[in-house]
Amino acid sequence: MKILKFYVIASMIILLTACSEDFLDLKPISTATSDNFYKTADDFKNAVNGAYAGLQAAGLAGNSYIFGEIASDNTVAVASGSVTDQDEFDRFYIKTTNPYISGRWNDAYSVIARFNTILDKIGAVTMDENLKNRYIAETKFLRAVVYFDLVRTFGDVPLILKPVSTPDEGYSFGRNPAAEVYTQIEKDLTDAESVLPVSYTGADIGRATKGAAKSYLGKVYLTQKKYSTVVSKLKEVIDQGNYALLPSYADVFKVANKNNKESVFDVQYKSGGTGEGNAWPNSFAPQNSGNAVIAFGGDGNNQPTTDIINAYEAGDLRKDVSVASSYTNATGQVIPDRFIKKYYDVPVAKNDNGNNIPLIRYADVLLMYSEALNEIGYQAAGDAFTYLNMIRTRAGLAPKTSSDVPTQQAFRLAIEQERRVELAFEGQRWFDLVRTDRAITVINGKKDQIRLVNQLTANNLVFPIPQSQIDINKEKIKQNPGY
Repeated sequence: MKILKFYVIASMIILLTACSEDFLDLKPISTATSDNFYKTADDFKNAVNGAYAGLQAAGLAGNSYIFGEIASDNTVAVASGSVTDQDEFDRFYIKTTNPYISGRWNDAYSVIARFNTILDKIGAVTMDENLKNRYIAETKFLRAVVYFDLVRTFGDVPLILKPVSTPDEGYSFGRNPAAEVYTQIEKDLTDAESVLPVSYTGADIGRATKGAAKSYLGKVYLTQKKYSTVVSKLKEVIDQGNYALLPSYADVFKVANKNNKESVFDVQYKSGGTGEGNAWPNSFAPQNSGNAVIAFGGDGNNQPTTDIINAYEAGDLRKDVSVASSYTNATGQVIPDRFIKKYYDVPVAKNDNGNNIPLIRYADVLLMYSEALNEIGYQAAGDAFTYLNMIRTRAGLAPKTSSDVPTQQAFRLAIEQERRVELAFEGQRWFDLVRTDRAITVINGKKDQIRLVNQLTANNLVFPIPQSQIDINKEKIKQNPGY
């Protein structure tokens, strides 16, 4: 029975999520085995909608800030009570039994099981071929998104592309080399890109699009330092013409403005007692703040560092949208307390907010494109400056010129800085530092601020494999070095 714990996919009964006309109107349906559920086009509509909902899982989007922000120099955990499990990421003494490590692994393979079952079953069902092909493309896109999280988190991981029906089958999977995982991610995204529509209307807005697949391909290529391929792929996104920076940075994150022109792909949430609300606004508001910051109070998680607050240039319009250093309580007293403002909403109950969680924004696309152009070759008045300065201009800052940024290395640091403040608290910072080979230098350089327990080495660039997985399958699953 232990294999059931190792791979949820080994013999799980798929719990799917149904919808009405709106694919965000997500309601649980009765438990149904894959053999008797996948029969009609409506079954697959429900199944694919449920696959999107799987991205909300705690181990994926729900706790993504622990991996992308707390592990970096952007935020800290409140080191008390159960949150000490997050402090392990903040100060780098991560245990192989950390529940956030096992949560990411288990939740990822649980939703991958959904994706694989959909792809296995859909071919035999009679339905509109265009719709069938779109559902296949959407599912491949989602599988690529989750495997990208897995490979960046753990390095080599089991690559499972079909349903697993017996425990013995589950035991057969070891860790595939990261290069093989990236190859499959690229294949899934390329397959999806060729089929997905450029855009949707009505209730389908928020589903994966051609531009989302291209943008993820660009990020996957950039992570592997395939710079020429990044440039060609992201230029396709830019040339599509259906994305744009919103004039106001604040408008990007307003709940009433979800899925706007800058949104390339978000994890979708919906408040209103449906079980699809986003917890982040309450989670990130200060502890003991009552209703002064947000209705139903806050938990003080993911607290911004002084370092990130000081990272904003004078006059940067993004700062006040993103962070605060204090709030005024019910008696009019100013309470010094750092917290994230970016995901504000008015919840209908605690942790029931309507914010989406952005995975890729158009600003990210432009910065990735600029970065890749510079990596191909620094040009003093080149396009890399043009796209970097589009982001700065929107933020109310003066454009950078070759006088400010005279070399390729200086431009790398300018992009690093711009990505840090533009994408702050969106789960990008740690993975950016690893991707650019800067994590060890940057984090160790702030060891006293961060109060590191252990200085970073190359071993820390991936996180530990959950100990439970090794205990269950010692022959096939080995621990990452250094843990």
